Amino acid sequence: MAWLASGRKVKASGGKARGRSVKVLVRNILVALFILLVAGPILTVVVYRFVPPPATPLMVIRLAEGRGWNHHWRPIDEVSPALPRALIAAEDARFCDHHGFDLDALQKAYENNEKGKKIRGGSTISQQTAKNVFLWPGRSYVRKGLEAYFTVLIETIWGKKRIMEVYLNSIEYGPGIYGAEAASRTYFKVGADKLTPLQAARLAAILPSPLKWKAVNPGRYVKKRSSRIGKASGAVRRGGLAACVAQEIP
Repeated sequence: MAWLASGRKVKASGGKARGRSVKVLVRNILVALFILLVAGPILTVVVYRFVPPPATPLMVIRLAEGRGWNHHWRPIDEVSPALPRALIAAEDARFCDHHGFDLDALQKAYENNEKGKKIRGGSTISQQTAKNVFLWPGRSYVRKGLEAYFTVLIETIWGKKRIMEVYLNSIEYGPGIYGAEAASRTYFKVGADKLTPLQAARLAAILPSPLKWKAVNPGRYVKKRSSRIGKASGAVRRGGLAACVAQEIP
């Protein structure tokens, strides 16, 4: 009977050990998920509040594709105010008013897509910035969920001016061309501080398809689009719709 009792004790101790191992494993998984999904993103967003993001996933992907890398950070106060105005006019007229998401634009995009027309996005500049800086290109529910999460983080931690600053410096403007400074020098041979309203409208006009459309010697569609953006930029200026980016914009 002694050997039976001893066997029971061994099994009991073995069961306890396995139970402790499972608890440790679960705890480690939870800690890893917390770091991956909570602490890591928040820390990264806090760092990027003050430090220019050195690269984006898209930049790395394009570099691997052999498209090159032309990227020069330029503080927003050293960028012509014509460009933020043009981007707000083209991409997100309510940028200064919403908290990261424009529900009206999303509803219009949904209705447009349901009608079978050309797919139209409803993403704000904040959402685009979150996607550009932290996530991979593509369409999936997982990525959209993470995009929403990062959008809330940057709206809370960065604020509008920093969001626009990072957006200006991370946009893809052509093969291997990223940010306002690189685009300005590549296409117009001037720094981003010297951009004219027409040049700014041209840069904003090519954003939906920067690998296909041209800011210099553009086709008919880009000319018309840039003309519309130029007119809308005037409305942005007159209505103070870019006030959250730079109060001094005339």
